[in-house]
Amino acid sequence: MIVASGIELRAGSRILLDDASFRVAPGDRVGLVGRNGAGKTTLTKVLAGQGQAAAGTVTTSGEVGYLPQDPRTGDLTVTARERILSARGLDTIVRDRRLAEQRMAAADDAIREKAMRRYARLEDEFASAGGYAAESEAASIASALGIDEQRMDQELGSLSGGQRRRVELARILFSGAETLLLDEPTNHLDADSIAWLRDHLKGYSGGLVIISHDVDLLSVVVNRVFHLDANRGEIDVYNMGWKNYLTQRETDERRRKRESANAQKKAGALLEQAEKMRAKATKATAAQQMIRRAEKMLAGLEGERQTDKVAKLRFPTPAPCGKTPLRASGLSRSYGSQEIFTDVDLAIDRGSRVVVLGLNGAGKTTLLRMLAGVDEPDTGQVEPGHGLKLGYYAQEHENLDVDRSVLENMKSAAPDLGETEVRKVLGSFLFSGDDVDKPARVLSGGEKTRLSLATLVVSSANVLLLDEPTNNLDPASRAEILGALSTYTGAVVMVTHDEGAVDALEPERILLLPDGVEDLWGPDYRDLISLA
Repeated sequence: MIVASGIELRAGSRILLDDASFRVAPGDRVGLVGRNGAGKTTLTKVLAGQGQAAAGTVTTSGEVGYLPQDPRTGDLTVTARERILSARGLDTIVRDRRLAEQRMAAADDAIREKAMRRYARLEDEFASAGGYAAESEAASIASALGIDEQRMDQELGSLSGGQRRRVELARILFSGAETLLLDEPTNHLDADSIAWLRDHLKGYSGGLVIISHDVDLLSVVVNRVFHLDANRGEIDVYNMGWKNYLTQRETDERRRKRESANAQKKAGALLEQAEKMRAKATKATAAQQMIRRAEKMLAGLEGERQTDKVAKLRFPTPAPCGKTPLRASGLSRSYGSQEIFTDVDLAIDRGSRVVVLGLNGAGKTTLLRMLAGVDEPDTGQVEPGHGLKLGYYAQEHENLDVDRSVLENMKSAAPDLGETEVRKVLGSFLFSGDDVDKPARVLSGGEKTRLSLATLVVSSANVLLLDEPTNNLDPASRAEILGALSTYTGAVVMVTHDEGAVDALEPERILLLPDGVEDLWGPDYRDLISLA
């Protein structure tokens, strides 16, 4: 259980949430919603004990499992299996058992016999801790989330960002925590994994707080909704499922508008009458009473919800370039003995539109990083053409310097722009006032997305490399991205699970990984997008 009392959240001098109190009890499956930047991620960090509120207290009972938007694990040398099992403290036994098993093959008799005795002790310890049943459960959860048996025994450093996030989600679900806090859990999941997650969370008996822009997930899972209103700094609690919440919000808004109109009409009549009476000394007192009554009537109104602000996005006018600004030939990448992809050729002509498809782990993000010059291929080369100006959007936001402020990141992306112009662009992406001085590390996933997109807008790029650009965005912000994609005249190479993003791009070609097969885009490929 989580009990929050008098919580105040701030972003610089701006109040995100003021004096909010609520509880999450066993059986509560809460959908935490609100526009990007409303404070959803900040609030979940506070509830998880990884952030500090400006005021108020959070009390928890039982273990809390927290999946942040950008989970990080310090040790990338552990295997996926060990990472998942660490949620129940079984990873150390598994690791020691693996080392003992390796030493059992030693040529030295003494080393081999010592390793055999140690292995036997570890086997007994593992069995008495329920390790075999737990290992089977962990493997089952991992498989449902698209982590196959081969990936389970790979080191985390050899996995893609999407695969590592699946591992972290599997770890949280395996942990047995009484309360789960999940921030955008469907990011990087394919359609089958999302369907499994919906069913799993629907039957979850503990407390659950979930941030998601997946409407289908919210419709199936949640039985309560907490709406963060960024304009009023308040949290509205709805003790109902998603569809009823949407209906109730519409009803509440109509009531607010009706009550506001009636009160303003009555207050206006009182003020008009008071103005007529003020000139007469004998009626001055009555006039003042009418004015106070009108002011009290207006002050007691429950404010109408303001329309949430949305970042206005248009991708840049591309700088002039040659016919083929970017070309790659013979690209390959392996991790250890595992081949990810090999002999990939790609020519990006001026204004062309390409979608890269492939299962998680097929190397989609790795390919974009090579094209962006972030990673070097094992073989092959990337050749910039005449006038190439690249704009790279990284799904893990590696293009941002998290130790620098929002303003400093933008100045680095647009060194030729004056500070006034940079601030103007940031303002259009909803970064204003003290927000521009915040270090990038404290931004939510949606805010990092907006900042990364802002750096693209000022780039004059004629080739955009976009890796899951609609992740972490609310519906209105996502619509802005799709509109920008549909009007951009430069070349685009995009990786996405979002069918709407592909529809907006209207690609000419697809590149299928890991085989590197290139083909013309056709409707039959659309079904692969959510599965890839």
